[in-house]
Amino acid sequence: MSGLTFRSSRPDRWVQPRPHRDASLRYLMHGPIRPMEEPGFWARLFGVR
Repeated sequence: MSGLTFRSSRPDRWVQPRPHRDASLRYLMHGPIRPMEEPGFWARLFGVR
């Protein structure tokens, strides 16, 4: 068997690793990091974080 591989087209983007993104570039693109869940009614009422 041969160790060579043949590819007729480029691999999909989701298979290839993404380029490194600096934290400041991520902030410019997406904004500040926010919590996954919004605080509930009682947490907002009593200011619990």
